[in-house]
Amino acid sequence: MGKIKTDWKLPPLCLPVALLGANVSGRPNFFTIVWFNMIQDDPPLLVAGIGQTHYTRKGIKKNKTFSINIPSSQLAEIVDFCGLHSGLEVDKSSLFKVFYGELETAPMIDECVLNLECRLEYSKEFNSMELVVGEIVRIYCEERCLTKSKPDYLKMDPLLFFMPQGPYFRAGEFQAEAFKIGRRYQKRKQ
Repeated sequence: MGKIKTDWKLPPLCLPVALLGANVSGRPNFFTIVWFNMIQDDPPLLVAGIGQTHYTRKGIKKNKTFSINIPSSQLAEIVDFCGLHSGLEVDKSSLFKVFYGELETAPMIDECVLNLECRLEYSKEFNSMELVVGEIVRIYCEERCLTKSKPDYLKMDPLLFFMPQGPYFRAGEFQAEAFKIGRRYQKRKQ
């Protein structure tokens, strides 16, 4: 098997899809995002890459809060809709049943299986993007997505996006226990 040099600008990656939420001009607004990840666990910090033209940025800056809402694959149509339409042009406040947690200004989506309520720690402009770093203040999970009080990825059925242009996917089958399967590994003799 040989490798070929590509002219790709972005790597083909499978990423979870989320709806980032913030209150803007007194209303909850949500947009679709795949560029987010954990960067620290104590305190729990995540980073999200947001285009500088996104309407939701105003609400994050003003309130210093935002949410990351993880939808199941069943919400693919409305999630895609939120990514196709700016909150400047479409009022997305009535698309979902919204709830608020401890911070009181980070709108979260009841229909999503997992919600992360975040306090803005800092942001940094980077070319056409802004990186926002938030501390996760509270995590909310649908009870039906737990097995023995632990999150069950397959029950959550998260919507996945294959970079860079799609399509959307669902999670596959269980493969192996992380941090356990590698203990069995033994280097093969050559």
